[in-house]
Amino acid sequence: MNIISRPNRRLWADLAAMALAVMLSAGAAWAQADAQAPDAEAAATRQSEARLADTDTLLALTADGAALYAQDDVKLDALQYCSQAVALAEAGEFRLSIRAASKALHLADVQHDDNLQALARRDLAIVYSYSGQYDKAIDFARQALSFTAKNPQAVAGPANKIIGDVRLRRGDVTGAILSYQDALSNSSERYAPLVRASLANALIDDGQTERARQLLAEIAPPKDGALRAQIDRSQARLLLAEHKPALARASFQALTGKSYGVDSNYFQLWAWDGVAQSAQAEGDQAGALVAIQHALDGVDQARSRFRSEEFKIGLFSDLQSVFDRAIALHLAAGDARGAFDVSERSRARALLDAVRGRAPLGSDAGSTVRLDQLQAALRADERVVEFHALKDALQVWVIGPDSLESRSYPVSRDELTELVEVFRNAVVRGRRNAIVDADKLGQALIAPLGLANGQRLIIVPHGPLHYLPFQALRVDGAYLIERHPIAVEPSASVAVRLARRPAVIPKALTAFGNPRIADKYDLPGADAEVDRLARLFPDSRVYTGVQATKTQFREAVRRAPLVHVAAHAEADEVDPLYSRILLANEGGQHSFLEAREVLDMKLPDTALVTLSACESGLGRVASGDEVLGFPRAFLSAGSGSLIASLWPVSDDATELLMSTLYGALAKGQDVQRAMQAAQIAVLRQPKLAHPFFWAPFNLIGDWRLTVRDES
Repeated sequence: MNIISRPNRRLWADLAAMALAVMLSAGAAWAQADAQAPDAEAAATRQSEARLADTDTLLALTADGAALYAQDDVKLDALQYCSQAVALAEAGEFRLSIRAASKALHLADVQHDDNLQALARRDLAIVYSYSGQYDKAIDFARQALSFTAKNPQAVAGPANKIIGDVRLRRGDVTGAILSYQDALSNSSERYAPLVRASLANALIDDGQTERARQLLAEIAPPKDGALRAQIDRSQARLLLAEHKPALARASFQALTGKSYGVDSNYFQLWAWDGVAQSAQAEGDQAGALVAIQHALDGVDQARSRFRSEEFKIGLFSDLQSVFDRAIALHLAAGDARGAFDVSERSRARALLDAVRGRAPLGSDAGSTVRLDQLQAALRADERVVEFHALKDALQVWVIGPDSLESRSYPVSRDELTELVEVFRNAVVRGRRNAIVDADKLGQALIAPLGLANGQRLIIVPHGPLHYLPFQALRVDGAYLIERHPIAVEPSASVAVRLARRPAVIPKALTAFGNPRIADKYDLPGADAEVDRLARLFPDSRVYTGVQATKTQFREAVRRAPLVHVAAHAEADEVDPLYSRILLANEGGQHSFLEAREVLDMKLPDTALVTLSACESGLGRVASGDEVLGFPRAFLSAGSGSLIASLWPVSDDATELLMSTLYGALAKGQDVQRAMQAAQIAVLRQPKLAHPFFWAPFNLIGDWRLTVRDES
C-alpha cells in the first residue's frame, strides 16, 4: 500500500505561529507553572547549575591554552600556533584547531600583546565558522576587530568576511553583502579575490546579477583546481539566476566532463546537480530526475573530507541538499519508494562526511538496505516511522511488513527547528505549557499516521527531530510511550542490521559509577545506582571511584554483554568525535573517554550500553542528519543498542527508571518493553509526572534485545 496524504495545513500553521510567539515572549510564557512544575523546574535548575562549564568561553579557552601549552614538549611561539590553528581548521580538525588557537590566546595574554590577541581571535572565528558555531564565530570576529593589529588587513579582511559568511549561511543575504563589502575594502591584494568571489555569490543569491557578473569578471582564474571549479560553478549559477535555464543547463553540462584534478568527481556531481536544477527550471521533470541520479552516483564516488575552499569563496556546498532535491523530485513523480531509498542513502553519506576518515568505521557504514529488505525484517506488530526534513516540508514514511504509507507535512525545516526547540525547552525547564505543546505537536506529527495502539515503533528521526523526545508527545490525551514501545534508529538500514543480531544475550552486567576526578564532579548517587543494579545480575562486575578508569573500561567492556556507566558526559558540538565521558584520573591526569576512541574499539559482544549521564545522547546534528557522538560511536564500534539522555537528568527519577528497566531486563523482558515500563513507572509517580523526569532517555538501536533467563 502506498498512500500519499493531504496534510492539515491550518494545524501546522497554528503550531508554527505558536512556536514563534513563545520564542518572542519566552520570559512571559515560561513564568507560569502548574502544580507539579515547580518541582520539575527546581530540579532542572539544579541540574543546569551542576553541568560542567562551557568549554568554549574566552576564559575557559585561555585556561585550556595555558594547560595545553604547559604539556607541550616542544613549545612554539604564538604565531606558529596561529598558523597551526588555521591549517588544522582547513583540514577539518576543528577541536585540534581550537586547542592550537587557545595556546596562542594564552601567550597573547601572558605577553600583553594586542596583535597576538587579534590574530588568535581571528583564528578562533575561522574555526567556529567552519564548524557551524555561528554565534561564537561572530563574537570572536568582532573581538578580533577590537584589537590593534600590526597588519590591519590580516585581521580586518578575514574577520569581516567571516561575519559575512555566517550571515549568508543564516539566510541574511543583505547583511552578508554589507560585511563582504567591508571585508573587500580592508583586504590584502592576495585575499581580495576570495572576498570578491564570496560577494559575487551573495549577489547571485540576492538577484543582483549584473554586479555579480562584474565581480566574477574581475577574478583571475585561480591556479588551484578546487577554487577554479567553484568559480566555474558560480558562473553557471549566475546564468540560472539570470533566468536563462537553457544556457545554464549547457554550461553545467559542460562542467560534468571537466577535470579539476584528484577531486573531479566531487565537482562533477555539483555540475550534474546544476543540470537538474536547470532542467527543472525549464519544466523538464524527467530530465531533472535523470540528472539528479547522476549527481547521486557522483556523491558515492566523491571523497568524504572537509573542503575549506567552499568557505573561501562563500559557496557553501551541502551534499545533503542534493539528496533533498532528489527526494523532492521523486515525491513529485509519485515515487515514495524512490524517495525513501534516497533518504536512506543520505543518512549513510552523512555519517561518512561527519567522520571524514578521521576514525575507523565498519565496512557497512556506507551501505543501505532496500525497502523490501526492511519490510522482510519487520514483524507484524512493528512499524518503522522514518522522517526527512526538507527545506519546505517534512516527509514521513510509515513502513510495515507489507505496507508503505507516505505523508508530507507543510512545515519548513526552520519552522520545525523552532517547534522542537520550544517544546524541548518547555520540557527541560519543567514548564506547564510542555503538556499543552505535547498535545498539539503529537496531534500534528503523530495522530495523522493512524498508528494502532500497542504497535512497536522504530522511529528514524531527521535533522531537528533528533532532539525531540517522541515518547513525550501526546495523542488523544495519552503520552506516546503509554501507547507504544519506542526505539530510535540512525537509519532504517542500521535498524535492519541490528535486527539480524542474536536477540538473546547472557545475563551479565559490567557497571562503572562515580569515577573519581575531583570533588566538584562527585556523583554520590552513582555508587548506589550501580551497586543496586549489580544485585539484579549475579554475574556482575562493578568499578567505582578510582577504579572506574578509561584503561579499565576499555578492558572490561570488550567482554561485557551489558554495560552501565553512571558518570558525567560532555557533548562536543564543535567536533562530536571529541565528545567525552569523564572517567577516573590515571597517573594524576584526567582520563576522558572520547567518542573517537570508542569508534576505535571492537565491541561485537556488547549488546547494550547505558549512559546514565547528562546529555549523553546529544551530539551535533550535521547538515544532513547524523548525530555524531556517543550513540553513533558505540553502534559503529559494534554495540547493539544504547540508552542515552537528551537533557540533564534528575537523580531520583533516574534511580527509579534504571532500577525498573534493569529489573524488567533481568526477568527476561525485551529492552524496548523494559524501557516503556521504566518510563511509565516514573510517569506514574505524581511528583515525577512531568516529562522532564521520565522522558530524557532514548533507547537507540536493537529494540528486540532480551537477556537470557538463567533461573
